[in-house]
Amino acid sequence: MKQKYYVVWEGIEPGIYDSWTACQEQIKGYTHARYKSFGSRKEAEEAYSSPPLAEPSLSNSKSPNSKSPNSKLSDSKLPYDDNSLAVDAACSGNPGKMEYRGVHVASRQEVFHYGPIYGTNNIGEFLAIVHGLALMEQKGIKMPIYSDSVNAINWVKQKKCKTQLPRNAKSEALFQIIERAEAWLKAHRVTTPVIKWETAVWGEIPADFGRK
Repeated sequence: MKQKYYVVWEGIEPGIYDSWTACQEQIKGYTHARYKSFGSRKEAEEAYSSPPLAEPSLSNSKSPNSKSPNSKLSDSKLPYDDNSLAVDAACSGNPGKMEYRGVHVASRQEVFHYGPIYGTNNIGEFLAIVHGLALMEQKGIKMPIYSDSVNAINWVKQKKCKTQLPRNAKSEALFQIIERAEAWLKAHRVTTPVIKWETAVWGEIPADFGRK
């Protein structure tokens, strides 16, 4: 994984940080935080010495590497938002051993991982999105979520996992998790944008397990 550096112009303690976690500590809860990631220490130092208004915040304004949350899913010519969460699932057999995870796009840092558990890929994609939504609400973080599963995105919008997987002794543990996810969606007003990852344009989603 290539090292990234994060410049915080406006935050709890402005400066240059060498991890997303350290950067996040300076911007969490800071209303007008301004920050951005860079591929080298030199770029970060040059940007930090520039006037803050010259560098757009990845969280509070549109940047050249930002996709508006209100953009149509089919508008794939726009680049994706670098400060976002990507989710994906993998399944050995379908159904079979399933796992899912969330990865911060800019830093490629794994934010969460669950499994393996008996299930299907679509269920894993659905649960990954809900996991991301719940985690960001809990942490007070606002950023879009990308998924490459149209089915999972639609299920989240409908607040219902419409799987055809039979509920039996083998899948009971998974269905209990599904019920908790559906209950969370029904109990919360979701404002976080959930956006289709355009694989044909941008390549594999950053949360991909690389098992194809």
